Amino acid sequence: MAALKPAASTDFALRNQIERIPCCVFKHAQSASEYVAGQIADLIRQRAAEGKPCVLGLATGSTPTTVYAELVRLHREEGLSFAGVHTFNLDEYYPMQPNELQSYVRFMNENLFDHIDIDRANVRIPDGTLAEEDVLAHCANYEQQIEELGGVDIQVLGIGRTGHIGFNEPGSGRDSRTRMITLDKKTRQDASSDFFGEDYVPRRAITMGVGTILESAQIYMLAFGEGKAKVVAEAVEGEVTPIIAASFLQDHPNSIVVLDEAAAARLTRYQAPWLLGPLSSGPGGVFEWNDEWTRKAVIWLATKLGKPILKLTEEDYNEEGLQELLAKKGRAYDINLQVFRQLQATISGWPGGKPPERRQPGDRRQAHDDIFPKRIICFSPHPDDDVISMGGTLIRLCDQGHEVHIAYQTSGNVAVFDDDAIRYAEFMSEFNRQFGIDPEQTAKLEEHVETFLKNKQPGQVDSPEVQAIKGLIRRTEARAGARVAGVPEERCRFLDMPFYQTGRVRKNPLGEDDVELIMAYLEELQPHQLYCAGDLSDPHGTHRTCLRAILTACDRLKDRDWMQHCVVWLYRGAWQEWEPHQIEMAVPLSPQELLRKRNAIFKHESQKDKALFPGSDPREFWQRAEDRNRGCAQLYDRLGLSEFEAIEGFVRWKGELDGVV
Repeated sequence: MAALKPAASTDFALRNQIERIPCCVFKHAQSASEYVAGQIADLIRQRAAEGKPCVLGLATGSTPTTVYAELVRLHREEGLSFAGVHTFNLDEYYPMQPNELQSYVRFMNENLFDHIDIDRANVRIPDGTLAEEDVLAHCANYEQQIEELGGVDIQVLGIGRTGHIGFNEPGSGRDSRTRMITLDKKTRQDASSDFFGEDYVPRRAITMGVGTILESAQIYMLAFGEGKAKVVAEAVEGEVTPIIAASFLQDHPNSIVVLDEAAAARLTRYQAPWLLGPLSSGPGGVFEWNDEWTRKAVIWLATKLGKPILKLTEEDYNEEGLQELLAKKGRAYDINLQVFRQLQATISGWPGGKPPERRQPGDRRQAHDDIFPKRIICFSPHPDDDVISMGGTLIRLCDQGHEVHIAYQTSGNVAVFDDDAIRYAEFMSEFNRQFGIDPEQTAKLEEHVETFLKNKQPGQVDSPEVQAIKGLIRRTEARAGARVAGVPEERCRFLDMPFYQTGRVRKNPLGEDDVELIMAYLEELQPHQLYCAGDLSDPHGTHRTCLRAILTACDRLKDRDWMQHCVVWLYRGAWQEWEPHQIEMAVPLSPQELLRKRNAIFKHESQKDKALFPGSDPREFWQRAEDRNRGCAQLYDRLGLSEFEAIEGFVRWKGELDGVV
């Protein structure tokens, strides 16, 4: 899956009429983080040589963790000293004790301060333990300390879904200072997973103000992942407005937005670069109207004008800024026909290929039909991603006679409500008592579960017994959903990848044992097709970690005979959908297949009605899946292709690990 190359350099884009804050776009978040860490390290060394302090403004959350990891590496391996560094953190929940799991004091200690030689007297974080009547004076003192040190030299920022920087929620003024604020509902929803439920998220926080942030000498705002793309585009290319506090950075002379390609995807230079002017060349490279860009432009034009592709005229191209495409590619009719045929070729009701007796001489995907039936693995990061994202395709593969296996990569046990664990413990107790199965041991288990969960604190790690029960709930639901799709129980494998086994929302990094587990499973089955989750916007990064494990394993096994003939497809659906220009296989679903898919999703009862970690989308997972599948089919219809009830889209992995995760 090759990424589209932007019209401008991926290093720097100067301020222009569209991007009102300079944006620095890197292929991966790791490279972006190393760049920011390098800028910080250079300033620390410079100030140390001058005998002056270096003042840093620091952020929390998942975004800056890789920056902090690189700073720790520079300290350990290259001798970077933080002895003369002063830090001011942006914010803290209120109330909040410093030792709590969600405390930003604890976050900073675990991710940075415990691993470097900074003087703890130089570390300042808003105090979430104060009495409410003392907060105002504390905020004033915070401002004074920044001023006494000459201001913040480098301020690191993330950006929230509401466009907030720090906890400056919509409505925060340009000149606002450090203060107590009330958190926006969306912010609390986004934080709910860290607190194991929105009800436990504090309603208030202490934050630096927008005015305080804008007084920093240099600002780096970081954003990574598809989930940040929309708000980044609004902040960078939209109007300055207190509704999106990050937009105030447009008025700062030394602010830079640092992105990976996923977070930059909604910027005009990635979304519709032809609107920027002539594309024959640009800073840092030459733009080429290849097939993918042509397809993207034509779909964009047809969608904007509400026309089928084959009805687009040369006037349409000229009036919407696509004159250069005509100049490069020829007549509108020929371009239309080329793109229409490309999209038409993606539609396949036989995702695993046809049996010999069903093949026709003109079948477009004949090359993939050499083996029938095929041995197929669907990798599911959580126990429900399989049926949510590609349930209809699973149904088709099974009904068409292929040997389908499902590999559930993690237990998903942290995503089960405590009430469900109690209910299942009670069920086990009643069942065992009724059949005379070790009633004493059963009573102890039930008592432990109820006592533990009754006294459980928000964010507390479940006991091993509770984790086991929650894991069993997800397993039995997964098997039930697979049966609806047609996959027998003996072909369901629960891998329980080690990186996930923390009992907490925050997981361990991907380890060698994770990759070896996947490699062993692949070697055992030697599949002809793999299906893997490619929607990387899940809030906790589990999909991204699971995909990296699979693709790393595939890369290491690429010289195996069976792997050289194995096709790897990436699906989406639970958190996002493929753009139409990206889809390489579109599997149509009938009304009956869509209903059967819904029934398979319904078997995941612990995630039904209200999931513990729903993310920012208020819809249930089955609703998200159906809306996206129907929306994809409706788009194909509007573009002039066949009309279907629903479509599941897939992108083929091209064998390159770089550029995917």
